Amino acid sequence: MSSDTKESGVPAIEAEGLVKRYRDKVAVDGLSLRVDVGEVLGVLGTNGAGKTTTVEMIAGLRRPDRGSVRLLGLDPRRDRARVRQVLGVQLQQAYLHGALTVAELLGLYRSFYPDPRPADELLELVGLEEQRRVRFEKLSGGQQQRVSIALALVGRPQVVILDELTTGLDPRARRRMWATVEHLRDEGVTVVLVSHAMEEVERLCDRVALLDAGRLVDVGTPAALTARAGAATLDDAFVALTGKQLEAAE
Repeated sequence: MSSDTKESGVPAIEAEGLVKRYRDKVAVDGLSLRVDVGEVLGVLGTNGAGKTTTVEMIAGLRRPDRGSVRLLGLDPRRDRARVRQVLGVQLQQAYLHGALTVAELLGLYRSFYPDPRPADELLELVGLEEQRRVRFEKLSGGQQQRVSIALALVGRPQVVILDELTTGLDPRARRRMWATVEHLRDEGVTVVLVSHAMEEVERLCDRVALLDAGRLVDVGTPAALTARAGAATLDDAFVALTGKQLEAAE
């Protein structure tokens, strides 16, 4: 997609009536959502609310039972090759070759794109400059998470999906990842941020989508959601609008 996408009015993400079932369980139930180009959207919900299934369908990693998705006007499943050039995805589970070093993984992924970000820039973005020669299997869980984030950014994506960006990270690494998201926003990248961390969502997100039992309960700016719920904080607004308490971030 060209840089004219924003001016054309084509949304970064448009999901209509998404439904996904696993046997007798409905994971996502008629969910519709629009994300504008350059927007940072937070996705909040309790465990089992359908957050990961939703973003996996948006990314084309899972086929919806019903409904449709367009990503910058592209079908994530029919237009896979084109979508791979504009989308970066970091999921909770990383399945990477443990014997490869951080630099080797970056080199491999950079070979997939015509104009990849420089390896040094990626390492600086995620704070792994000193681990470049360390094998992936020797990294801590938090460092492995940061490698996954770097790999999601290799191809200079226009849309990035980050699923539990800072889970397992220490406070310093968490702040570094927040700065990375702010850097992406400054570049005009669209970010979908699945998170349990209320402070993270309030700091980074333009709008927040509240999910419960696979349904979109409400979406709006943190201030708008708080006002609609008559609550003092976004955390209280989540409880008021969903009837559930959000689990604490790890």
